[in-house]
Amino acid sequence: MPPRRRRPARGERAVAEHVLIIDDDRKLTAMLAEYLLPRGITAAAAPDGTRGLAMATRGAYDAVVLDVMLPDLDGFEVCRRLRAASDVPVLMLTARGDPEDRVVGLELGADDYLPKPFDPRELLARLHAIMRRRTSGAARPSPVLRFGTLEIDPDARQVRRHGAVRPLTAYQFDILLLLARHPGRVLSRDSIRDRLRGEAPEAFDRSIDVHISRIRAAIEEDPRRPRRIRTVRGVGYQFARLPEDSP
Repeated sequence: MPPRRRRPARGERAVAEHVLIIDDDRKLTAMLAEYLLPRGITAAAAPDGTRGLAMATRGAYDAVVLDVMLPDLDGFEVCRRLRAASDVPVLMLTARGDPEDRVVGLELGADDYLPKPFDPRELLARLHAIMRRRTSGAARPSPVLRFGTLEIDPDARQVRRHGAVRPLTAYQFDILLLLARHPGRVLSRDSIRDRLRGEAPEAFDRSIDVHISRIRAAIEEDPRRPRRIRTVRGVGYQFARLPEDSP
């Protein structure tokens, strides 16, 4: 269960979010918890994947910070199992420096990643970004976007195809929503990152491609021959209107 909220000290922000840090580096988790608390976030910690997975699926957390290298279940397996049970935003940490690790994490449903070592300010910015994406649809009513059998509901943050909900992470949903709100327009990878991440740094060029692949798997009739989200080689991606779409 997440920790109890405490009364903020003078000068502190009121606590608004709870996060779970799954990492066997106890000094790191203690440092992060101490850093996050006066910035409005309480942090619980789990030293291994088994306990972390149990806490994440039973507790009401606003985000999970998940290390790849854990002493029992690795972070990839924890992410895979967590995604089957929850849509809580996941920020993965990797110390390996291997881009392929980041691809795997994104494919398994992580919303973002951060290589170690990192600046706590960057971790805070990325946590705010993934939590904001999850709740951004609640600010004001937005019409459901309908394209044939595809429905994109900004308020419910759901994608439905033939009436069935299709699973996407918070970041993948926002990519799809951004493209769908500009049908016919080609958006570059940098443009997508800038619009959805603000000023958060992003050096991993393949991350957008991985997310697009997951979106296609969720909404296309044949993801290998996508009709809805088209690649414009050397430029970016385009959300296409199809003949079956309502005018």
